[in-house]
Amino acid sequence: MAELLTHVLLVYVLLTVAGWRIDAITDRWVPIGMAGAAIPDLLKVERLVDERILEGLLGVPFSYAPISSLGGVLVVAGGLTLCFTESRRRVFGLLVAGGVSSLVLDGLRMYADGHAGFWLYPLWWRPPTPNLYVTSDPRVTVVAVLAGACVFLLDRYVFGTAQ
Repeated sequence: MAELLTHVLLVYVLLTVAGWRIDAITDRWVPIGMAGAAIPDLLKVERLVDERILEGLLGVPFSYAPISSLGGVLVVAGGLTLCFTESRRRVFGLLVAGGVSSLVLDGLRMYADGHAGFWLYPLWWRPPTPNLYVTSDPRVTVVAVLAGACVFLLDRYVFGTAQ
């Protein structure tokens, strides 16, 4: 769960800071991007519903793995966008931005062979990773929480959203 929290807080920080300069990104739209950051982590649903159960129900081979890729983010974001009645382009863009930021953050973590996962699917290429952090390292979460808290306080008290 620390990984999901880190992904969501990264998007919160990025979109809130961008909103200080870009009028189109208001506080109303930041949670949409934050939801997009959770899209690649939807593959963790596998812990609740095994792939073999879905294969049996659907009658076709099924895998959660493509959800945690660029193609999966685009498809899921497109499906979620259909739930909105207005500003669909903005919603889709923010969902994709959140999902892509999550994938990029995953691409920076440590892998045993020095290459990130297939997060660029449908491109069959595993880009090299700089091996910046280990997923289980609590310092990553602490940094994300502190950054989120700082941006929240700056947004609330310095940039005038507090009354």
